[in-house]
Amino acid sequence: MKIIDTGIADLFVIEPKVFNDDRGYFFESFNASKWPEHIAQVPFVQDNEAYSSKGVLRGLHYQIPPFGQAKLVRVVSGEVLDVVVDIRPKSPTFGKTYSVRLTGENKKQMYVPRGFAHGYVVLSDTAIFSYKCDNYYSKAHEGGVYFNDDQLNIDWQFDLNKVELSEKDKSLPPLGSHRPYKLEE
Repeated sequence: MKIIDTGIADLFVIEPKVFNDDRGYFFESFNASKWPEHIAQVPFVQDNEAYSSKGVLRGLHYQIPPFGQAKLVRVVSGEVLDVVVDIRPKSPTFGKTYSVRLTGENKKQMYVPRGFAHGYVVLSDTAIFSYKCDNYYSKAHEGGVYFNDDQLNIDWQFDLNKVELSEKDKSLPPLGSHRPYKLEE
């Protein structure tokens, strides 16, 4: 497994070692015994999967404490542009964004620690997006940042006139106009 430093503390891209042969491929998508030496001890408790069509944009979402979530995200099939925003108020990279193309072919994953808003847009005809969470979802603790916030200036690498958003995502506030994420509560 290759760990790529993103330049933002605690945020990593992971390239697993993929074994290909004429029958297909095999790779280890997660191994708890190897994580502490590279990233952190993360007790994942929930797995989620989403199927979406081209242009579907989900995000930018987060959970506030005590239901904050770290995530290990990947694409099973298709291609997405995966985007995170550091929303930790005391972080020197507060408001900084990072994006990576995750595909079923490149097998890259991203570890998104607590304190980040997360989202993605589907670039292929369809995509299956899978992720592990280290805490359970709580509707009462969900938050979000508007995907096209001028302050963030995210290049979604997609025609924004053609994105499909949920009603919830259409009404998310910009980064500067909501209660800041707090790591302790």
